[in-house]
Amino acid sequence: MDSIRSTSLRPLERRLRPLAYGLVAVIGLILLFTWGALQVQVTLAGFLNGESVWSKAQKQAVIDLSVYAETGNTGRLAAFDQNYGLLMSDGWARDAIASGVYDRAEVDRAFERGKILPQAKPGMIFMLRCCTNVPHMREAVAVWREADGPLKQLADIAAELKQAHARGLPEHDWTVQRLARINALNDELEPLTKRFSLEVAQGAMWLGRVLFGSVFLVAALASLLWLSMARRILLGIRGTEERYSLLYDSAADAIIMVDEASGRILGANRTALQWTGQSMDSLLGRELSELFVPSLHRSDGAVTGELYGRDGEMRPVEMRSSVAYWGTQSVHQSILRDITERVSLEQQRRIASEAMASIAEGVIIADASRQVLRVNAAHIRMTGFTAQALQDVRFDDLRCMPDGTPLPDSVWKIIHTDGNWVGEVRNRRLDGTSYPEWLSISAIRDADGNVQHYVAVINNISTAKANEQRLQYMAAHDALTGLANRAEFERRCVQAVAAAERERGMIAVLFIDLDAFKAVNDSYTHAIGDHLLVKVAERIVYELGDKGLAGRIGGDEFTVLLDDLYTREQASAMAGRLLTTLAAPVVVGDYELALSASIGIACYPLDGTDVPTLITNADAAMYAAKTEERNAFRFYSPRMQADARRRIALASELRKALAEDEFHLQFQPTVEMRSGRIVAVEALLRWHHPVRGRIPPGEFIPMAEKLGLIRRIDQWVLQAACRQLSVWDKIGLPPLRMAVNVSAHWFGQANFVDDIRALLESQRLAPERLMLEITEGAILRLGEEMERTLHALHALGVGVAIDDFGTGYSSMSYLKMRAIAYLKIDQSFVAGLPEDESDGAIVETMLTLCRKLGISPIAEGIETEEQHRFLLRAGCTEGQGYLYSRPIEPEEIVQLMTTGKRQGTSSHLRLVPPEV
Repeated sequence: MDSIRSTSLRPLERRLRPLAYGLVAVIGLILLFTWGALQVQVTLAGFLNGESVWSKAQKQAVIDLSVYAETGNTGRLAAFDQNYGLLMSDGWARDAIASGVYDRAEVDRAFERGKILPQAKPGMIFMLRCCTNVPHMREAVAVWREADGPLKQLADIAAELKQAHARGLPEHDWTVQRLARINALNDELEPLTKRFSLEVAQGAMWLGRVLFGSVFLVAALASLLWLSMARRILLGIRGTEERYSLLYDSAADAIIMVDEASGRILGANRTALQWTGQSMDSLLGRELSELFVPSLHRSDGAVTGELYGRDGEMRPVEMRSSVAYWGTQSVHQSILRDITERVSLEQQRRIASEAMASIAEGVIIADASRQVLRVNAAHIRMTGFTAQALQDVRFDDLRCMPDGTPLPDSVWKIIHTDGNWVGEVRNRRLDGTSYPEWLSISAIRDADGNVQHYVAVINNISTAKANEQRLQYMAAHDALTGLANRAEFERRCVQAVAAAERERGMIAVLFIDLDAFKAVNDSYTHAIGDHLLVKVAERIVYELGDKGLAGRIGGDEFTVLLDDLYTREQASAMAGRLLTTLAAPVVVGDYELALSASIGIACYPLDGTDVPTLITNADAAMYAAKTEERNAFRFYSPRMQADARRRIALASELRKALAEDEFHLQFQPTVEMRSGRIVAVEALLRWHHPVRGRIPPGEFIPMAEKLGLIRRIDQWVLQAACRQLSVWDKIGLPPLRMAVNVSAHWFGQANFVDDIRALLESQRLAPERLMLEITEGAILRLGEEMERTLHALHALGVGVAIDDFGTGYSSMSYLKMRAIAYLKIDQSFVAGLPEDESDGAIVETMLTLCRKLGISPIAEGIETEEQHRFLLRAGCTEGQGYLYSRPIEPEEIVQLMTTGKRQGTSSHLRLVPPEV
């Protein structure tokens, strides 16, 4: 484990060092004053010793002088001179020291002569120099100086005696007189000596008290100062400990104290206990390695790892350790910082970095001056520019608006106010090419709101722009033919009308509808029909050239816009050329198809002043051309609009008729041609309008197919027919087969057979009594769906008849299906019998085919006895037509079945005139 060893002194020792220094200073100061007191005592001892020597010398000098006066002994005079010299030497030293100007060697010799202790010399010099004015010392020195006079007088007496003895023996009286003077001087010196000794003694006592008081006071003051300093230091230590304890326990980081020698935990703060989820007792004595799992040792000494928490939860932490001391014990102070947020931020930063590198959009990071700092891989793929290639380049310098102009200042104003700008620009690649780009620029600001960086996200929208253009094209053009669709055609018409209004010109709208196109779809499949529509569109565009706009608005309906016209004849001439072009045979695959078209023309401003009116009126004119002649064109007239309104009203009324049950059925019998017996009926739909009266099926059935109502009508017819069959069964009529026409719209539905089964079960009818009629064109158009439906109907027991056989494109393969039980020969082949040999040959071939395949033939449209006999002779078993009966009401069927009469002009048949 990495650690940082502290190089500083131990904190407690450093804090207590002033206290130790203070204690040493106090003791030193006490010792100093004690030493000073001892020196004073030595000095006093020197004074006392000198006083003793001086006093002895003074007394001896008096004795020696007295003896010399009496005896004239020169030895005594010499002794007197020696003692007197000692006394004078002490006085000289005293006065020289007091004056401050003296020879130290002379003073030392004087002290030696006076037998002064060497240790007392400094103190005595100091006292004589500086302390002559202190109590008792002042008096002692004064007494000492008073003794100088008597001593000098003794010296004078000694001189007189010496002179007297030199002249001879002095007179006795004179000697007595001198002895009296000596004794008198001795008496004068005696009290001075005592006083001097007393003052010195009292001075010693006084100085002793002063010294004791000084030492005591200094010791007391020093002690108080030391105690005060100790108290302050200890309070500081205590406060520091409390602050440390407070910081230690309230620290946001976990702090664990670990014994450096054993590696065991000695203490931890409150945060450490919370993070580990343990108490202090359970934590103490454990090894730190049991709680902390290192993962990375960093160069700066920090260790990152995970800390075990409550219930095995791992907390990412960063640990730094330093060596500290608890007394003499060396410990590791380990500080663990929670780096969960940092790890999360680093993870988010890493994810953001990886996301930036991997996202499909290009990303540019630039500084506040827009110079590129960093780009991602997508940017390099899009532009070829790396960050190094863009160094010192402003990213907006490479971009311009779609019209080629530089990015305007308004872009940066928007970013400044809103923080973001998004728009389309053009960007330049490394190879110099350009491409459309979707650019988003955002500003990143600091805490003061100043822009620090710009982040630009780019997306190459070349494909999107191409798709947009393609979608725009698709939105404006027909997917099959590529012509303008209804919305685009109307938009261009609006522009043409506006231009014609400004220039007082004329335009024409041609509405083109192919004649009999439904028969092509029914006979040749929708794929052939689609190819035919493409060919028609190509012919229209070729014929128009740049003189107009062609459009397809649905199905087989085309429109043409001719602008900048001067006369209606220009429109009619173009319509004629279009009719000629469209009438030419068209080769589609293996087929050559011939068709025609009907064209309606409406001109601005004569036939309408707005586009919807022009198109509607052109449609009405087209309908008139189709109704009156076909392969022709008609200009719009107001009468045509009335017909168009009638058709629109018919569409609305058709829905109403279905809702209000205005339809009803008539039934046309099918007879057995050999016996004349009615074996089946065909349900035929009739609509009796409450206002218009009877409306022919040929008028409303196509409308129902256009409106998508044909399936609901088929279901109604089948339900009504089955109900009628059930009614006939209940009244006891012989069982009849019910034939019902079904459109391809319902026949191809997935649930068609289920609907048939449910209907038969609800009416309790046998499946073989129902025959469904469907045209061969519908069979071919439905393909595989038709085959599955036919197999299901055969399994159910319902027979299927092919209606209008031979009138369209035929594929004999479906005749092999067992579900095809009947084949209805169209009346167009029957009408020419027996005179038309071609019709006869076709019919005989159909009957032979039916006989070979086991299919029951039914001839339609039999109106004469000759037709009846021909068909019977040719092998036709059943017939239907006005020769036998026209479509009649259900009650008439009952009458025919109950009277037992045979219809025909002879005893077998009754000819019924055709309906008018």
